[in-house]
Amino acid sequence: MSEYQYYEFTALDQALTARQQSELRSLSTRADITATSFVNTYEWGDFKGDPRTLMERYFDAHLYLANWGTRRLMLRLPKAVLDPATTAEYCVGDSAFAWTSGKHLIVCLNREDEDGTDEWDIDGHGILGSVIPARSDLAAGDLRLLYLGWLRCAQSGELRDDEPEPAVPAGLGTLSASLTAAADFLCIDPDLIAAAADRSAATDASEPTDAQLRQWVTALPAGDKDAILAALITGTDRQLRGQLLRRYRTEHPPRPTTPARTAGQLLSAAADRRAEREHQLAARQERDRIRQ
Repeated sequence: MSEYQYYEFTALDQALTARQQSELRSLSTRADITATSFVNTYEWGDFKGDPRTLMERYFDAHLYLANWGTRRLMLRLPKAVLDPATTAEYCVGDSAFAWTSGKHLIVCLNREDEDGTDEWDIDGHGILGSVIPARSDLAAGDLRLLYLGWLRCAQSGELRDDEPEPAVPAGLGTLSASLTAAADFLCIDPDLIAAAADRSAATDASEPTDAQLRQWVTALPAGDKDAILAALITGTDRQLRGQLLRRYRTEHPPRPTTPARTAGQLLSAAADRRAEREHQLAARQERDRIRQ
């Protein structure tokens, strides 16, 4: 096998119609196509479609993997739950960028080969499913995935050393399973994540408690409550929770945080961590050798 390319697209908020599935079939006769997914693997040739166009028209999540080192993750969310201006603070390079299409915002996170080696023992099946829960967290205001994208830009050398970091989300030291899967897929340096987590609170102080949310909902105008209940009962708004949490956070902005670090400072801190970890490992191995 000379090459391996894996394409997977998933529709989450709305299933594909029979017509849309037929349109997708015209792009590939070999792909596995269902009402919610498009999956194809190439060992020769290339995909005829444009992933950006497919995301704009049909899908909410996309993963691409090639054995020459290219890895790509795309997520589409309504602009009502993910603010383009906020996203732009984190998506600042080729490794993390975003664009709008109609009512949606599409985030793209990339990793390109950095050492020129091919990867042969890889398989894309199952990876996107492990990452998708991060999309719901992002819709609800958890910006850790965007911050990981910014770290990917810093690691790839796309930022100036004096480039200030964006706001540091809470919980970087305890990534969820989906965020860990995303970081692993994008090959983000664990030492860089650990260095960034030094300024990340263990929990999000701006995360509302149940009591705070009840008090906030009680104070909402009656018309807003009616609209929320109608959307909930009819199921017309699949991102209702994310929209409400975003509205709450807008009305209750977080307190100012400590001054931002720079990309250069974070990379230097990651290098120090890596050197210390390697030193400790070497010392431990030497002790084991002497003991044996």
